[in-house]
Amino acid sequence: MSGGAADSRSVAEKLFAIADAFAGREDLSLTEIASRARLPLSTAHRLVAEWVEWGGLVRGDDGRYRVGMRLWRLGVRQPTALRLRRIAMPYLEDLLESTGEHVHLAVREGIGAVYLERLSGKGAVAAISDVGSRLPLHATGVGLVLLAHAPSEVFDEVVASQPRKFLPNTLTEERELRRRLAEIRSFGLSTSVEALTSGAFSVAAPVRDASGEVVAAVSIVAHADRVGEPQFALGVRMAARGISSALGYRPQGE
Repeated sequence: MSGGAADSRSVAEKLFAIADAFAGREDLSLTEIASRARLPLSTAHRLVAEWVEWGGLVRGDDGRYRVGMRLWRLGVRQPTALRLRRIAMPYLEDLLESTGEHVHLAVREGIGAVYLERLSGKGAVAAISDVGSRLPLHATGVGLVLLAHAPSEVFDEVVASQPRKFLPNTLTEERELRRRLAEIRSFGLSTSVEALTSGAFSVAAPVRDASGEVVAAVSIVAHADRVGEPQFALGVRMAARGISSALGYRPQGE
């Protein structure tokens, strides 16, 4: 069915179909939205305009549409996200106190990392992340951790999306991404220097639930000249382990 006279869905259902069209996709053209939501182009045009006016979608300079901040902020208020933030908060606060830099908690949504929490020290390095923001997996510390533990089809989708090279250190080539993700799985830690933001580095580690599945990542983003300080890697590891333990994760052998 492609919509039209035979389409008995309510307006609300059609709006939700448009939102669902973005599952696993960073951006879509109007034609792609209409096709994925099974709507006539004229109907899609009208409803997408309503989404944009409300703030659920944004239209880029390239004419393509992306999920807007208002919709992401609603997403991070869902019960699972709220529970994860509540459990993680004491560990994030300890991490902030010991480093004075940015502390992040993020989950994967498609090929993006959605930030559930950000705590920042007074002198923290400039960073573009914020609660509810969605940044590319390949260009962020939390994103690389989440990508390293994601299904193989997610990696394929990232590569197929022609990932943007924000800075010279941004990983975009399939071979170098595969190598880095293997290292992250082996060492349980991701360290990136000036991959998304000049003058900044990040250290990130995975958070696991009771089943052992990686459900989130925690990170520090700090001034690049502090990259050699040992408390960052140690602190991130300890915070990730503490949150995982609070979620019921017990490593094998314990």
